[in-house]
Amino acid sequence: MGDQSCVKIINEWDIVAARQLGRNVAKELGFGTVDQARITTAISELARNIYLYAGQGQICIEKLAENGKTGLLLSAVDNGPGIKDIRQVMQDGFSTSGGLGAGLPGVKRLMDEFNIETAVGQGTDIKAIKWLR
Repeated sequence: MGDQSCVKIINEWDIVAARQLGRNVAKELGFGTVDQARITTAISELARNIYLYAGQGQICIEKLAENGKTGLLLSAVDNGPGIKDIRQVMQDGFSTSGGLGAGLPGVKRLMDEFNIETAVGQGTDIKAIKWLR
């Protein structure tokens, strides 16, 4: 498939645009309403993190087809400050913004696959996949 669409995250309205794009693609692929909600929640968290911590970046949504499976790949990429301690940010309840701290651990739980690559001073690249059941 490899059909990819991206939304640049510069302001809060871009978070809304990324959510809407994700919901539309998920619906188009045949995801049910519960998985559509999971996907849009994950997009919200990823886009919000870009906006809050990196200032700008992008969310890309790509249709996947692998080994007879259909899925959706979320990519959140920024050139921000990077994450100093991945283990710490992946702990439930950890927050540097005063939020609930459900962000990245929540995204990992909502999606089927999750990978994060980051370098201090260079940025962060997060990939998360949801497979159609």
